[in-house]
Amino acid sequence: MKYFKLLVVTLLLCGCAQRGSEELFLGLGWNLGNQMDAHVNGVAMETSWGNRKATQQTFDSLKAVGFTSVRIPVTWLGHIGETPDYTIETAWMDRVAELVDYAENAGLNAIINIHHDGADSRHWLDIKNAAKDEAVNQRVKDQLHAMWTQIANRFKDKGNFLVFEVVNEVHDGKWGYGENRTDGGRQYEVVNEWNQVFVDAVRATGGKNGDRYLGVVGYCTSIDLTIKHFRFPTDKAKNRQLLSVHYYDPVDFTLENRVDEWGHLATKNQGSYIDEQHVDSMFNLLKTHFVDKGIPVYIGEFGCTRRANAAYEHFREEYLHHVVNSAARHGLSLMYWDNGSRGAGRECSGIIDHSTGAPIGRGGDIVRLMVDAYSQGE
Repeated sequence: MKYFKLLVVTLLLCGCAQRGSEELFLGLGWNLGNQMDAHVNGVAMETSWGNRKATQQTFDSLKAVGFTSVRIPVTWLGHIGETPDYTIETAWMDRVAELVDYAENAGLNAIINIHHDGADSRHWLDIKNAAKDEAVNQRVKDQLHAMWTQIANRFKDKGNFLVFEVVNEVHDGKWGYGENRTDGGRQYEVVNEWNQVFVDAVRATGGKNGDRYLGVVGYCTSIDLTIKHFRFPTDKAKNRQLLSVHYYDPVDFTLENRVDEWGHLATKNQGSYIDEQHVDSMFNLLKTHFVDKGIPVYIGEFGCTRRANAAYEHFREEYLHHVVNSAARHGLSLMYWDNGSRGAGRECSGIIDHSTGAPIGRGGDIVRLMVDAYSQGE
């Protein structure tokens, strides 16, 4: 992460950051996944997807085992008032603030966002129809502006440890292989417009939001589509934007559990994106397009589902070690996706109990593996 550190220190010395000696180092982080982003019947509820409420102990434990940041995905569905104010329910905002306080108390950086409010065009963040109808797009932008104004005002006095991230994986329901491929680039442009609305709304609130680090995204947080179609918003605060992408290649191995082996030691054909070279190639693209130009990048999500078979679990370990180590070597921060699941198989990526911070199964071994891999790559 020497590139990230160098950038921040340089900004401070140049006077571009206006908070004295505060600096931001995201490093290796962890997602409080399937928690504040969980929702049922259009209403977000912290415990609705099976995790118990997070506590200060959770965050203290994260710090103790070596994480430096925590991403707190937040879905706001069911807690938003009507147009034109879109007033956010006080109790829900208070709970988000409590979690941010937990992170601050533990000495962790924190990232909060707008998560499942329509990433696949099912709810108000409707990229599919916004790209086709400017009236829809304007409604989305009005709501995005109103919500980020409220969120930013709530946290305007919080220090540089807190990052705002505009949205999660915005796409039209086809994960980057839908109408975005045939609409002449309109969906990509709409995402760029939404990033601009976000930056303008946050900066206008003043206080420490005047130069807070802001996480902006490309379409579906895809590395490939971001490189091809993303445009940074204009920003009166110089060099205070972070680019967020996600990395789950190959999905059949990391999420779906349809593939058992990965890497150069795989004994059978596992399909595409199977080896270490692909990881390094993708991360090198991020390095050359952004990091080397002084633009910090963090991988907001990565991970790999647990295997019941010990032999196949070894390939999971090899994958996580290489991804984390390669990210560090290429100057990238990254956040492990932990959904709290205690099982094995499809999308079972829990390593830490969300309520106590205690390891889930062999979660402690996985954490140590990743912390060591990151340290070795710096």
